[in-house]
Amino acid sequence: MIKWINNLFSSTQKEENTKDYMKPEVHEHQKNNIKSVSKKYLIVGLGNIGAEYVNTRHNIGFKVLDFLARKESLSFETVKLGALAEYKFKGRTFLLLKPNTYMNLSGKAVKYWMDKENIPLENILVITDDLNLSFGTIRIKPKGSDGGHNGLKNINLVLNTQQYTRFRFGISDQFKKGQQVDYVLGDWDEEEKAKLPERLEAASEIIKSFGTAGLENTMTTFNGK
Repeated sequence: MIKWINNLFSSTQKEENTKDYMKPEVHEHQKNNIKSVSKKYLIVGLGNIGAEYVNTRHNIGFKVLDFLARKESLSFETVKLGALAEYKFKGRTFLLLKPNTYMNLSGKAVKYWMDKENIPLENILVITDDLNLSFGTIRIKPKGSDGGHNGLKNINLVLNTQQYTRFRFGISDQFKKGQQVDYVLGDWDEEEKAKLPERLEAASEIIKSFGTAGLENTMTTFNGK
């Protein structure tokens, strides 16, 4: 009888030990990494570096990030392949990136910082200008073609996917035939300048919503507005 009880106890103990052994061990630093990945976002504003491009329509991506940085008293630091500012909001970390590679090589900077910070594709938001939308119109999409935009074209090529969120800011197409380049690389007109602050305010709210409310809710709230 005693032997039977001892065998039973021994068997139960072995079973518990086996269960413990089979449990995957997750270290604290791994837990932290998992948390940081899910709450870290890469917000890429597309544009060209140089004083001559600062107020051009093609640089709306830079302008949106600059607006948010000023509003939240953030500073951009010169880093590899761009300028970077870190914004913390409601437990999320937003890395605001302005690539310094010029528009046509934007993908290089996106890929580098995506890999360096271990940011998943679904946590990337790329802000770009769009000729096919009237001025200030907002369109957020979870994927899509480059639409003829050289910045998006290079990102698609380098990442080898179109499955990332893009925030298109309308600049309209009010130019004469053959003048597209001059128009895109031209300054905002006076009417546009007057309306820009309100549009930039909305754009900064989109960035925060993307990280806190999620893509679907952000699209529902802001698309077409």
